[in-house]
Amino acid sequence: MLPPEHVLRRDLAEWLPRQRWFGGKDSPIEDLSIGTATELRAGDPALHHLVLDVRQKGATDRYQVLLGVRRDLPGRLGYARIGGPPGGAGAGWQVYDAAHDPDLTRTLLEHLASGASAGPLRFRHVPGARIRTDLTSLPITAEQSNTSLLFGDEYICKLFRRLSDGVNLDLEVNLALTRAGCEHVPAVHGWIELAPGGGAGGEPVTLALLSDYLRTGADGWSLAIASVRDWFAHATQPDDDEWAELDASAAGGDFAAEAERLGAATAQVHRALANAFGVTVVPAEEIRVLAARMNEELTGTCRAVPGLAPHAKALTGAFIDLAAQAEPLPVQRVHGDYHLGQVLRSESGWSLLDFEGEPARTQSERRALSHPLRDVAGMLRSFEYAARFLITGSGTVPLESGGHLETRAHAWAARNRAAFCRGYAAAGGADPAAHAVLLRAFEFEKAVYEVRYEARNRPAWLPVPLKSLAHLTA
Repeated sequence: MLPPEHVLRRDLAEWLPRQRWFGGKDSPIEDLSIGTATELRAGDPALHHLVLDVRQKGATDRYQVLLGVRRDLPGRLGYARIGGPPGGAGAGWQVYDAAHDPDLTRTLLEHLASGASAGPLRFRHVPGARIRTDLTSLPITAEQSNTSLLFGDEYICKLFRRLSDGVNLDLEVNLALTRAGCEHVPAVHGWIELAPGGGAGGEPVTLALLSDYLRTGADGWSLAIASVRDWFAHATQPDDDEWAELDASAAGGDFAAEAERLGAATAQVHRALANAFGVTVVPAEEIRVLAARMNEELTGTCRAVPGLAPHAKALTGAFIDLAAQAEPLPVQRVHGDYHLGQVLRSESGWSLLDFEGEPARTQSERRALSHPLRDVAGMLRSFEYAARFLITGSGTVPLESGGHLETRAHAWAARNRAAFCRGYAAAGGADPAAHAVLLRAFEFEKAVYEVRYEARNRPAWLPVPLKSLAHLTA
């Protein structure tokens, strides 16, 4: 049985700020209420689905929680405990995050397979999809703004923790690409939604997405980091002014060929997105407005993060150049938050994941059309991150005297940036070299976003975007 609502609300308000996916860590919770509560399974253990309305700084965000209830919470689930009498077996009814309980998450597969409804919840599957219901789930523990569950080696189910009004972009885009037969995205099998009466507006709210699990896949970030580590171990220590002569292909773990293939896959997905959703042309005035908005974000971020100020002149110059050379520009659906952690390399090639857009952007900003080079800029920034991750406070390689590792990091990033752009252009994408002003503005805009995000969420990572800007703005 559930505890009294006021007790549950108190326990949830204490538990939420400790979760990686909670977006309001920088301010206290002013109020928490339970918007919807739906029982998905009775008994012991029981499963309840909650939509929470969380008020902070005068605004309300919605989060979903799968709430498990057990009389005795086994030790293997102790870390997921939300509330209830302290202690383990025999302590009384315990409530916990049921996303970590394979005894309960199988209920999601059963409901998706049958196309069930429960209260305001609707479980949908793609016509013709046959969803297995005998699989055991395992939550992915990597840092992310949602919770993903692996069901055997068949499916991955993404639970969208912070909810947005309407159909989630990740579902909308992946479903369209699945129907179009795009080979560079995992096929969608089903999804869970909150009926319009349970959310805002006239559209259902997407709660979860079930798609193929690429069992042989390795994420691009891990592959790139392995390459950087190999390069650091192999390279000699040149003088500080010899970085341009370094050849990052000398190490055995060269990533450039994969970077080029990734560029080609990116161009192919952009073409599929254009076919599925169309392309429109925005006038030059909108580009000038975009450049002004980029500069406004820079100004605000410099106030919040003084370490960015030394680069402000060069960044502003890039935005001024964009405004000065503005011309009508084709725009379309893009990925929106493109980096090495959003791609998987499997035996069949590269696949793109997570089309939600940047987590710190508003829903309207995420849904806005853009030029495909915005995604290219995002991946270029990711190469900069991968090159320097190991020499930040988050990495495992100590900084050598004289900045030699930073020198080698720059050489690795430059090689793989060039390879990615080469592959992208060869596969029919807009040639980055022919759109240098636009690409530079997009990359600097992304760098400003990174500085702001890291300062708020991961201060140990802040040197990564700042060090890369030292090279890019020199």
